[in-house]
Formats: sequence, C-alpha cells, structure tokens
Amino acid sequence: MRDAEPDERDDLPPSKTRMKKDMHALQELGEALVALSDERLGRVPLPDSLRDAVLEARRIKAHGARRRQLQYIGRLMRLVDAEPIRAALDVLEGTSREAVARQHRIERLRDALLEDEGVLTQIAADTPGADLQQLRVLRRNALKEREADKPPRAYRELFRILRELDENEEQPEWDR
Repeated sequence: MRDAEPDERDDLPPSKTRMKKDMHALQELGEALVALSDERLGRVPLPDSLRDAVLEARRIKAHGARRRQLQYIGRLMRLVDAEPIRAALDVLEGTSREAVARQHRIERLRDALLEDEGVLTQIAADTPGADLQQLRVLRRNALKEREADKPPRAYRELFRILRELDENEEQPEWDR
C-alpha cells in the first residue's frame, strides 16, 4: 500500500495524528480568541455558545479549570466553520493580505502627503469628515522632525489619523 495512488489516499479517513493536530489547532485558535480584547472579539463572527465559552474562559483563573475550558472551546470549534474566524483574526492581527495591502496604501498616502501638500485637497474631497487643519499641522511637524533627525512622533500620528479616516469611509478615491 506504500505505492498507493494519490486519489486512493484521498479516500482514506484522516489519520489519528492528523485529527489530533487539527483539534490542537482549533484549541489554539480558541486560545487566541480568549486573548482578544472585548472590542476585537466583537468583530469576530462567532456563534453565541462559542462567544459565551470564550468569555467564561477569561473569567476563570485556576489553571486546571482554564485548561478544561480551553478544551471545551476546542470542542465547540469543531462544530463551526473555523475559516471565517481565522480570517477575522488575521485581519485583526494585520497578517491578512488585505490588511497588509491596506497598510501599504496608507503609508503611500502619508508619504505622498509629506511630499506634496496638494494631496490634502484630494483627502478633503474623498473624506468630508477629515480635519484638514490637524493633518496640515501633523505634516508640518513630521517634516520638521525629519529635518531635525528627531523621533518620528508626528509621522506616526499622521499614519494613525489616515488609518482612522480609511476605517470610517467606505472606500475613498485614494484607496482605489
């Protein structure tokens, strides 16, 4: 049976080792859910029973009881499709392709803004709620920090503001 064809192996049930690895992976996913803040947990699509189990695991402090609760969460995870949960966690952690691409777009916008103040008019047109005065001050401070070789505090703050604007808008023109 060593030389079995690939389609013959596909018909076989998963091995006990594979099933244990899958169960441990689901339990680790549950542990990641327990570690999330309330705000981030609210963004993850979970059935009510799983959400309640995660909240209960946060409350438990005793090591043995917490371990059993995490195993219970792992069992509940077997009953749901874990892929949407993994995808939501990847987005929250910034490891998904979409999150990385979004971060790069915002970084490019920040660099373009530092190079040319005219980008502010485009931001104003695309995001009516943008505080242009604050963006202008942060731009000026970031340029001064760069010239004086100081830590990039305003540079980072500018990124944070642009990221918030991106989150609040559907899809601004500069994000397409």
